[in-house]
Amino acid sequence: MVSSVFVVGNWKMNGSISRAEEFCQGLRRFELDLAEQVEIALCVPDTLLAAFSASEDVRVGAQNISEYDSGAYTGEISADLLMEQGCDLVIVGHSERRQLFAESSEQVANKAAQALRHGLTPIVCVGETEQQREQGRTFEVVGEQIQAVQRELKAGDIEKIWLAYEPVWAIGTGKTAQPEQAQEVHSWIRAQLGKAGVKIPLLYGGSVKAANADQLFQQKDINGGLIGGASLDLNEFQSICKIASALTKPKG
Repeated sequence: MVSSVFVVGNWKMNGSISRAEEFCQGLRRFELDLAEQVEIALCVPDTLLAAFSASEDVRVGAQNISEYDSGAYTGEISADLLMEQGCDLVIVGHSERRQLFAESSEQVANKAAQALRHGLTPIVCVGETEQQREQGRTFEVVGEQIQAVQRELKAGDIEKIWLAYEPVWAIGTGKTAQPEQAQEVHSWIRAQLGKAGVKIPLLYGGSVKAANADQLFQQKDINGGLIGGASLDLNEFQSICKIASALTKPKG
């Protein structure tokens, strides 16, 4: 079973060089005795990757990747270009990519495979819309999204990904899944992957903040969070990291 807690910030299309410098300085001053089992990462716009790549305090991730190695794909970013900027993680299949840019589950799977071929760890996002949840299709939708990735990856590669469950209805809407709701889906995902002997980090990505991180991270099958808006606030992000650290340290 996965024992670490993962705190991954997703800045989306926000931030600036000055904000990045502020974060790097803040993280260096972050004198908290974080447990070794806490993995901290920030997925930022491509123009800010270099600002974080020299930091030893946080892993650096991108928010998207091209399915292709190189060529006439205007506006895309390749795995090699990301690695040159110091990346070792990349988000694929975020709900905003699926909804706003019509990415299919097959494209998401191709991007995950491309990341792995180049030594990047893909954070594969899955989740249902509010309408799909109301129709009772949560497990059907999430299952199809996961199966697309399983079909595309080579044997054994599924164990190299991180998976983030992000209910679309709880992202930027003011709604938040109750810890028990999130755990129910995480438990189901864990059971499905467990049939193939797969044990990977399962992150929750629906409006995680310091106020609810403790309850969410204490759930049996939630290994951390994919943090949106709260990751842009240095104090808030550090608070979430402290919560993760407290949960991984021995009691007493």
